[in-house]
Amino acid sequence: MSALLVVTAVPAEAEAIRAGLAEPAVTVAPVGVGPAVAGAATARLLALAEAAGRPYRAVVSAGIAGGFVDRVPVGGTVLASRSVAADLGAESPDGFLPIEELGMSAELLGVGSVVPADPDLLAALRTALPDAVVGTVLTVGTVTGTAGSTAALAARHPDAVAEAMEGYGVAVAATQAGLPFAELRTVSNPIGPRDRGAWRMREAFAALTTAASALR
Repeated sequence: MSALLVVTAVPAEAEAIRAGLAEPAVTVAPVGVGPAVAGAATARLLALAEAAGRPYRAVVSAGIAGGFVDRVPVGGTVLASRSVAADLGAESPDGFLPIEELGMSAELLGVGSVVPADPDLLAALRTALPDAVVGTVLTVGTVTGTAGSTAALAARHPDAVAEAMEGYGVAVAATQAGLPFAELRTVSNPIGPRDRGAWRMREAFAALTTAASALR
C-alpha cells in the first residue's frame, strides 16, 4: 500500500521531488496547473487507489511558489498551516468578501475557503524541515502580478507566506476522501510585479529536492 500521495502541478516539480525521495513507497503525480484540475485529478487518483484496494494514507500538495517579501526568502521552504482559496468570494465596494461572508449556509459552503493542514502531518514535516517557514499558503486562479494587488492580498492575509495555484484544490479532494493533507512549497520568486530576472527556478527546484527527504 502506498503510504503517501504527493501531487505537483508540472512534471519538473515531480522530477525534483523524486530526486530527493528517501522512501520508495511514495507516489508522485503531476496533475496540471490550477485548483480545478488539481482537485479533480487528485480525487480521481484517490478513488482509483481505493478501488484497487491500495488506498493512500495522506496527501501532500508540493511544488514551487511565489513568496511574500519579508515573510519568506527566495529559495526558502514553506509549510502551509492552512491552504486558502484566496479569490473564492465576491468583490464589493468595501473590498473582497470571502465566500464565508456571503450569507450561505454551511451545507452550501462545503469545506469553505480554508482547509487547515492535518496537525500530525504538519508536525512531522516541521520536525523533518526545521528551517521551513510555516504559515498560510494562498491558492489563486490568477497569479498576483502588480504592487497594488500584492499589497491588498498581504493585508487580507497577514499570516500568508506564499501563493500557488493548486493547494486548495488538492486539499478539498483529500478532505472529501477523509485523508490527512499538507502543503509543501519552495519559493522561486517574490510575489508582485512580474520580473523574470528575479526568478530563481534552479534554486527553488534544488530546495524542493532537499525538502523531499521529509516525505515519508
